[in-house]
Amino acid sequence: MKIYKDFYTSPDVVQIARNLIGKYLFVKSEGIVCGGYITESEAYQGPTDRASHAYNNRRTNRTEVMFYEGGRTYVYLCYGIHSMLNIVTGPKDIPHAVLIRGFMPTTGLEAIKKRIGVNNPSAKNFNGPGKLTKALGINAVHNNLDLSGNEIWLEDRGLKLKGKKIIAGPRIGVDYAKEDALLPYRFVLK
Repeated sequence: MKIYKDFYTSPDVVQIARNLIGKYLFVKSEGIVCGGYITESEAYQGPTDRASHAYNNRRTNRTEVMFYEGGRTYVYLCYGIHSMLNIVTGPKDIPHAVLIRGFMPTTGLEAIKKRIGVNNPSAKNFNGPGKLTKALGINAVHNNLDLSGNEIWLEDRGLKLKGKKIIAGPRIGVDYAKEDALLPYRFVLK
């Protein structure tokens, strides 16, 4: 079952980031559906978070989608190489987002193996935001898409995380954000 809009529009981006662990992410591209469950996420708390692209309510052509009502994608290119998938959250004009950093594939495995060039993939092939987008075929054309559509969506399939823990810790690669880099906004399924 697709996740309802009210999940994304909650004002608590940190709780949403945690709650995304174990939810399923799907992408339909060239008639093939690929996806799996989310294993890692990072919250970015809009205007007050120095690590956010929308810190201090910075509005640019790139960040404008972050100011939309939650439930849309924000995809940007990092270092000119890797696409990064974010889920826009919160009410309109509050630019929160959650970076999806890792997943475990369950659907479309042949297409995923072809995209990443590995015949016998393991968890290490999917534990980074650039690895995730490569495996799922996510790129700039997936920016600003409604998550209730049929190109990219999330589902709650009631995955039970028995014996697994969700660990909270500091985010990765945002040292420029000083003390905000140390906030426990990164969630990992162990």
